[in-house]
Formats: sequence, C-alpha cells, structure tokens
Amino acid sequence: MLSPESENLQATQGAYRVTRVFQAVREDRPGVQWQQILGRSWGEWRQWYLARGATTARSEAEAMRAIRRHMPEMERLIDTLAGFLPDDPELREFLTFWCPPRYLVSCTQAASVDQAGPFLIRNYDLDPELSEATLLLSNWRGKAVMGMVEGMAGLSDGINENGLAISLSFGGRLVTGRGFGIPLIMRYVLETCTDVQDAIDALRLIPCHMSYNVTMTDASGAAATAFLAPDRRAMINRTSWATNHQLGVEWPRHGRISATLERASHLSRCYQAGLPTEASLRHAFLHPPFFSRHYRLGYGTVFSTSYRPLELSMSMIWGDGDERTWRIGGFEPSASTIEYSDAGSRLLAHSLLSEQ
Repeated sequence: MLSPESENLQATQGAYRVTRVFQAVREDRPGVQWQQILGRSWGEWRQWYLARGATTARSEAEAMRAIRRHMPEMERLIDTLAGFLPDDPELREFLTFWCPPRYLVSCTQAASVDQAGPFLIRNYDLDPELSEATLLLSNWRGKAVMGMVEGMAGLSDGINENGLAISLSFGGRLVTGRGFGIPLIMRYVLETCTDVQDAIDALRLIPCHMSYNVTMTDASGAAATAFLAPDRRAMINRTSWATNHQLGVEWPRHGRISATLERASHLSRCYQAGLPTEASLRHAFLHPPFFSRHYRLGYGTVFSTSYRPLELSMSMIWGDGDERTWRIGGFEPSASTIEYSDAGSRLLAHSLLSEQ
C-alpha cells in the first residue's frame, strides 16, 4: 500500500521491529491469486480511498470514460478484476486509478549495462507495514508480466516477456491534476509495450495525476527516464537514473528528508567513469545515502530489485545482502520472511509454495 505524506509522519518511541512475509505467486488469468490479493489489501485500500476522497473526480462513469479514452486495452481487464466483487461499487472506480488521492513513495532507480547485459536496479522506500509484499507473475492479457504489486492491480516496478523493465519514483512535487495514478500506468506500459521507445510513446500520451519519474531499459540496452507531471508535458531524459526530483527540488522539506540531491550526486559520480556494473550499483544501493533505515518514519528501504531483460529475471535483495531470483520462465512460487529493524532488513526464512 502507498505511503501517507511524509510531512505528517511522526517518530515512534522504542526499538523498531516488524516482520513481513513476501509472497511470489503466479496466475495466467485473474483467479485464486487475485482473490487473495483482494482479501489481503482491499479493506485497507478501500478505507484509504473513501477517507481521503478523490482529487478531482469521484465517479465510476467518469473513470471508465477516462480508461476508454486513454487506456482502452485495459477496460476488459478492469471489468474482469472488478467482477470478483460485483456488489462493491467502489472497487471498479478504484481500479481505474483515475484522479486518486495524493500519495508518494521515496525511491532510487538506475539502469545500466555490464558484461551480463542491460539491467535495472531500484530501492523501494516506504513503511514496511504498508507494502503489499507481493511479486506477481501474470498473463492477464496474453503477455507475461512480472512485478511488485502496487494498488492491487498496479505495479511499482516490473518486467514483461519482451524484456522491457521499468520502475517508478516520486517526482518531488505536490501539484495534482486530472490523470491516472502511477501504479496503473506502470501496469499498462508493461501490458502493452515491447521496448523503451514504445514505453516513451505511451507515457507521453497518458495523463498522470502527480509527478513521477519512470526509469526503463530493455533487451537492446536502451535506457531513459520519463519525468511525468500533471501540469506539463512528459519530459524524456536520457539520463538512465532518477531519485526524487525532476528539474530541481520543488518541495524543500521532502527534498531534505529524502536526501534526493545527495543520492543524485552519488549516482552521477557512479556514471562519470562509464556505465556502472550491477555489482557496483548493488553495493551502493545497500549503503547510505541510498539504503534507508528510517522505517519508523515511513520511508525505509523495504526491498531492492534488479531486473535482467536478457534473462527475463528479477532478483529481490534485502539489507543483509541476501537475495532471491525469479524468472518469467521457470517461475517458482515462494514465501520470504523479512525482519525490519533499526539495523536494516534481513531474510529470516524462505520456502517454496505449492501451486494452487
């Protein structure tokens, strides 16, 4: 689940310790796994959605018109997903992510190429208790898509069967407008695009309700970052990394809390001598200023992921350096128990799950 605004978060007293179980699951068509995602997450998402209200629209009819205009390929899928709770009038509207309430996440992401080929690595920073903690491999529309669930049907990062890998970070601006929430945009790009240029073309056309940075790479090694915003056209930056600002820091408080300029400066140095390897970026991302232990404040590093387009793989990495890897071909459902504390994160247990 997405984070509340960091400016309102307060530190808690005493030692911080939270345990979460991350599940890696798959299904070709919405079924048992989607029902379980609904069961785990919809109650809290529904409460969040109704309590905060929509930004500029609160009509299922208007939301579906927006889908038909901007993402017609997703209409049938949304109908199918919403059909699992036909008597819930808010679910379909929520799944469109049209003009949702304001939210943000603080992340770092970078694409590069090394001897093993192109890759995309990212840190995802949030309150661990709000994370949906699910890696889903789906084939909901006839294309295999593997990524971290965000907003139940959306994604925070992922890869598809064509080798297109993308991830998001908050763009550091509070302005909102008429557009879609970024989790659904991420899902749409992976469901419909084949490479970086396809993704750029799609992102230029889809209105986004807040400012986000989307970094992407593909099997050819092409890479780019799209700066999305509700009040200006999408800007395509050939810099293949992003933190939590765009043209500059426009929300000073968040900029200080998230250390976005410090992280950007470190990333810039990583690229000065040439394209960094995954090993070097992974090492950097598991240490300050990239890795954050501020879990009690709501923006600690919940996980790191590394996507390999040539292997169609994703590795999830924890603060202790332990990792697990999944591939679109030969995917193994599993569960990982992770402990978060003031010392960071560590893998406590990992087990395979039986197919359902």
